[in-house]
Amino acid sequence: MGADVRPGMSCSALGQAIVKATAAEQGRHSQAQAVKDVFFSPGLGYTKNLRIDAALRVPLATVLADFADDTHELLAGLDSQYVVKGDPDDGPWETSGTYHLAVDNIVFRNVVHAVSQDPQAYAILRLAETRYAAQQLAAVQGDATGGALSLPPTKSARALGILDGVADAFARDQAWRTAVRDRLLREPTTQGSYQEDPAAYLTATWLQGLRDTPEAELANRLRTQGVDIARTWAQARNTDESTRQALLAEVDRSALSAYREAKS
Repeated sequence: MGADVRPGMSCSALGQAIVKATAAEQGRHSQAQAVKDVFFSPGLGYTKNLRIDAALRVPLATVLADFADDTHELLAGLDSQYVVKGDPDDGPWETSGTYHLAVDNIVFRNVVHAVSQDPQAYAILRLAETRYAAQQLAAVQGDATGGALSLPPTKSARALGILDGVADAFARDQAWRTAVRDRLLREPTTQGSYQEDPAAYLTATWLQGLRDTPEAELANRLRTQGVDIARTWAQARNTDESTRQALLAEVDRSALSAYREAKS
């Protein structure tokens, strides 16, 4: 962060410096090492019961949202590359001009849990995962079958389930849940057709469903997000009924397993 960091600076100013130093360059993630350095900096890393100053929570969530593809993989935990490259001494690796961020799973979840105490920060993470999940589903070929059809929705449901689990303690607070929903619903969307823009359609449809959800059912609506998006997607693709039901059951199991894993 260079000259942007100086003795006695406020946490708010430090947060701004972190965001500036780690901003991805046109999706290439050229600053992946800077992000990794932040995660393993003194005071973060493997700290148990990690607490992050309130002024740093939104900036760190903003950084993670900027690396949505890597954050998706780190949440889901199904790509071995993110495991073998997760140690502090392992640098980012490059594929097709993009540098990827890998962080030890314990460190990553500690930081995600700590920033999620702020509902605005949590909503930023949730929106980034929602949009990326929608993009992954939209990219599935129309004639896909087997794992090519089931992996994207089950993987996305797992990532969302981990987010549910790490924020479980905070989600019991009505004010926290309301603040998360209010921030989610401020997100601009384009409600076109699935054929025009599949990813935008999936995102907007889920957010509209959230808008129509009674306050008392909000926590459950967040927890079923993976299944809800997969259902909308399968219907838009005109997936046959038997395939759809089997797929949604698999997605539901993936989300529930991740939720239990993350909150344990």
